[in-house]
Amino acid sequence: MVTRTRFPDDRPSSPCPWLPSRRELLALAGGAGLGAALGGTPAQAQQPQGLGAVIASVLGEGQRFDHGRVVEVARVLARRPFVPPPSDLPDVLSGLTFEQYVSIRALPQAIVWGGEGRGFVAEPLHRGFVFTTPVLLFAVEDGITRRVVYDRSKYDLGRINAPANLGDIGFSGFRLHVAGPNGALNEFALVQGATFFRAMGRGQNYGVVARALTLRPAEARGEEFPAFRAFWLERPLAGVSALVVHGLIDSESVSGAVRMTFRPGDMTIVDVETTLFPRVPLEHVGMGGMGASYLHGGMRRRGGDDVRPSVHDVSGLQMLTGTGENLWRPVQNPETLQISAFLDRNPQGFGLVQRERDYAQFQDDDQRWERRSSLWIEPVGEWGQGAVQLIEIPSDSEVNDNVLAYWRPRNAMPPGAEVAVAYRQFWGWAPPVRPPVAIATNSRVGRGGGGRRRRFVVDFTGDTVMAVPLADIRTVLTAAPGTIPSSRLWLYPDRKTVRVSFELDPGPENASEIRLVLEAAGKPLTETWLYRWTP
Repeated sequence: MVTRTRFPDDRPSSPCPWLPSRRELLALAGGAGLGAALGGTPAQAQQPQGLGAVIASVLGEGQRFDHGRVVEVARVLARRPFVPPPSDLPDVLSGLTFEQYVSIRALPQAIVWGGEGRGFVAEPLHRGFVFTTPVLLFAVEDGITRRVVYDRSKYDLGRINAPANLGDIGFSGFRLHVAGPNGALNEFALVQGATFFRAMGRGQNYGVVARALTLRPAEARGEEFPAFRAFWLERPLAGVSALVVHGLIDSESVSGAVRMTFRPGDMTIVDVETTLFPRVPLEHVGMGGMGASYLHGGMRRRGGDDVRPSVHDVSGLQMLTGTGENLWRPVQNPETLQISAFLDRNPQGFGLVQRERDYAQFQDDDQRWERRSSLWIEPVGEWGQGAVQLIEIPSDSEVNDNVLAYWRPRNAMPPGAEVAVAYRQFWGWAPPVRPPVAIATNSRVGRGGGGRRRRFVVDFTGDTVMAVPLADIRTVLTAAPGTIPSSRLWLYPDRKTVRVSFELDPGPENASEIRLVLEAAGKPLTETWLYRWTP
């Protein structure tokens, strides 16, 4: 367990705009429904023990706000059975197509803090399409809670024939923007669907999807999707470069409170503090979770009929272990589900990273994969024993986030416990600190010399491999099971790169764990390259 930690407001603000695509929206969809909504339908009002009633008594309209009260609401909910609400969204909205949904526009009067000159504004997002779960929104102004009420007249629904008397149907989430002095809005974060949220640095597109909480992914009994049920957005003081958001989570197995501090800039930083109250034993729980898409690239050629040479949000999982070892694991789009666990104690950092930053590697004028934001997690405090878990799911569509990564504690979280976890997220072009050794900048695999052999090419780039004569570099390369019949090194001083080429002979096996690192005088010159080969 980790004590929550707060950080100073020390980052500049300057984010970038984003136009949502079908892929972005589908990736963010999901989650269970909201409990009885504050001011909801008569049927909901008859549930005095529902979520809305609890919020109204502690953090509703006119109440003085404190994050401890969000924690208290989560604690109270955990002592009660989870009751999913009835669906209340008219079919005309829940049945929207993608094109119809993205045509909905928030009018200026819908923007929270619009025109106030506070540097930030929030845009409440309409419900519809796959985003049917209602979410309560509150603004915290001068320490007092104010309900943000849905008003149909504040949205341009275009040709959607929605009823004129929709009532207060709530929202599906919100976007966060930096508001420029000329009225321009630059988007830097999106919170919508389950406990999913995204951010990006200057000049980027959205890439990785973060998860405030991950439960039972890839299990036979099915994954459970906790959902944000309410948010409290603190109105920032003029000139302050941080925006604080408080969220309430609820699901069948757990309730929780989250405090997120957003600092947009060249690299957008988000400090996340989470308090969980399990209803049942949580044996498979993921913290610092994230997902991304990998359709095809150097490590898997699926999509051979695609005009684009590569299609992926990220190229690999980067890790810094508790002992200080730098690891790189290229990700792939496998033929069968693959689950990998990298055991560790008190990890120093991990994340899904896009290392390919050249347009020529993707040649996609629409998606611009080379601009996708990476996400790096730095734990706050000691996380104890557990594993960074990687899940790779077969996919034939680029809209699927088929690569998941998260920290899985070794010990289960018992019901009735209070578990606090804190970490800092870095959203940008690369993690904030480059490893002190050469990094893997390119990984490829293809047909080998014969039979079932496979040929691998790995490029390591950095000053450390340039400081040692090629003859003094030792290749430490293992495969289990399987053998490495041959390997070679090539030096490219103009690119500060050493290329390793080797063949794997898996024999009759259908999986092989490969480990590669270059050394000199017994010390690593490169990060450790890991890979699981499967047919």
